[in-house]
Amino acid sequence: MRPPAPSTARHAVVRDLADRVVALRPGERVAVAVDGVDGAGKTVLADQLAEVLAGERDVLRVSIDGFHRPRAERVARGRGPETFYADSFDYDAFRGAVVEPFRRGEPLRPAVNDVVADRPVHPEPVAVGLETVLLVDGIFLQRPELRDVWDATIWVEVPFAVSVPRGNARFIGEHDPDPDGESNHRYVGGQRLYLAEADPRGHATWVVDNTDLDSPVLHAARRRRP
Repeated sequence: MRPPAPSTARHAVVRDLADRVVALRPGERVAVAVDGVDGAGKTVLADQLAEVLAGERDVLRVSIDGFHRPRAERVARGRGPETFYADSFDYDAFRGAVVEPFRRGEPLRPAVNDVVADRPVHPEPVAVGLETVLLVDGIFLQRPELRDVWDATIWVEVPFAVSVPRGNARFIGEHDPDPDGESNHRYVGGQRLYLAEADPRGHATWVVDNTDLDSPVLHAARRRRP
C-alpha cells in the first residue's frame, strides 16, 4: 500500500501522524498501536504510515491477526460476542514473540498462526534496531492487559454503520450491511464489549476519524497516558 499523493487531505493526516511518531522518544525503540473496529481502515492506515516513516525511522509492521488462536479454541466456549472478545487472540504468544524481544532489541517473530489456513506458521525472525518503530494494527489493542505494551496508540474512529459494510466488502458473496443483523452479532457485539470495557477512544494518544477515507480527520487526544 503506497502512501496517498502529497496533495491530498489524507496525505496531510498521515504526514502529521508520522511527525508525531518520529518525535516519540528520539533514539529509542517505540511501539505504536493502530487500533479500531473491524473495517475501520487500520491496516491501510498503518501501512501508509509505515511508508511515510520509512525515510526517517526503521519501521516494523506487525498485525495482531498473526496471533489468532486456532479456530477450535476461538469457538470452544461458544460463538457469541463474549468469546469473540475474550478468546480470539493469544496475547501471551504476542508478548513472547513480539513485545518482549522488541523491548530487548532482539529479533522478533511477527506471527505464530495463519488465521485463514488455520495452522501455525514459523516466519523468519525480524531484526530490531536501536530506533525501530513497531507499528501493530488490529482490534482490541487497548485491552487492559495490553495497555502497558504501547508508547502511543492511534484510535481509528468509524461508526459501525460504515465499518460493517466496509469490512464485509473484503469477503466474497453477499453480507448483511446492518450492524445489528444476526450474521454480525458475534463480531459487532464483541467489539461493543471492548468499547464499553476499555474506552479505547478515550485512552488513545491520537484519534483519526476515518469515516471518509479521502479526508480523514486527526483529533487531539482527550487525555494521554504518562
